Amino acid sequence: MRIFLGITGGSGAPYAARLLEALSGAGAEVGLCVSAAALEVIATEIYSDALLSRDETLARFTVGIDGVTAVDDKDWRSPYASGSAKIDAYVVCPCSMGTLGTIASGGSQNLIHRAAAVALKEERKLILCPRETPYSLIHLENMLTLKRAGATILPLSPGFYSGAQTIADLVDFVVARILDQLGVENTLVPRWGESAAEQA
Repeated sequence: MRIFLGITGGSGAPYAARLLEALSGAGAEVGLCVSAAALEVIATEIYSDALLSRDETLARFTVGIDGVTAVDDKDWRSPYASGSAKIDAYVVCPCSMGTLGTIASGGSQNLIHRAAAVALKEERKLILCPRETPYSLIHLENMLTLKRAGATILPLSPGFYSGAQTIADLVDFVVARILDQLGVENTLVPRWGESAAEQA
């Protein structure tokens, strides 16, 4: 499975890190595109160092993860910029409200925007994962526009019914939902009506 994973500057870097790890573990081929703002968020939220360089942040983020190819967000020659490339699904996680608005407007200021536009025009799976609260009317209208265009809107909103004990458990809850939407088998959290022992 070939997946495009765009990471933008919304809070929620731990979700992106866990998703990348899970996709790699499932044998997916991942094209990773990280915006400049996202690199700052990753450096802050995961490595607690907002001054970490771009290269060091990306190197730490992908170390030990197989099947990942990092692409620059200005690389318009990337296969993810064209509908002729065979990509199975596209995910933007986290998806900032600025990114959401740009995609909803049909604009393409970087490769993440363009890849999302390609997914919509080719009628391929596109999952957008906003993490914002509260939502303004503009945010909600942009989400509705994108849902009507065929995107899946999957907010980074964990549930608590699975018996989460740690932040990692809450992250896994959301990542499991993303994987389900992609059709990737996973056992990150117990299914509704199943115990952890039954799932194993």
